Amino acid sequence: MRDKLREYLEKNFGDALIREDDFRDQQSFYIKKDFFLDICRALLNHDEFQVKFLSDICALDWFGDREEKDGRFEVIYNLFSLKFKYRFFLKVRLDGEDPEIDSLSDLWHCADWLEREVYDLFGIVFIGHPNLVKIVTPGELQGYPLRKDFPLTYEIPQFSYNKDEPPEVLQ
Repeated sequence: MRDKLREYLEKNFGDALIREDDFRDQQSFYIKKDFFLDICRALLNHDEFQVKFLSDICALDWFGDREEKDGRFEVIYNLFSLKFKYRFFLKVRLDGEDPEIDSLSDLWHCADWLEREVYDLFGIVFIGHPNLVKIVTPGELQGYPLRKDFPLTYEIPQFSYNKDEPPEVLQ
């Protein structure tokens, strides 16, 4: 399926492909954000590939890294073809100022929760998501804890020797 998938994407979405990676026998395609939804829809509805399973969505923050020049955030979609039992990745780079990408919740219903998790931890907005609210962090938490510029703090644990003192938070 590896070669067929590459040929299909090059033939039908050649302008959308930025590059292909093959790391430890895992095939990844970096694609342009504007073509992302069309590619996913085509892979889902393709008669031969039958990419019916969105296994996971995760993100990376390249803040401060040399990779940041291609976009601060990278959203990674883990897709699986049930027919061929083949896993591959679609990767989309987003800028750091206003990270937004189309939601896949209309194509794969499991994207609903996966996109909410990425939103909650990275602040990446999924356009068209039906209920983009926090899912992992407490409602009162400000910011996105997996961003590299999220301020880190440390709360000194309370034990019997300091239980009467107010909790101390170090920044």
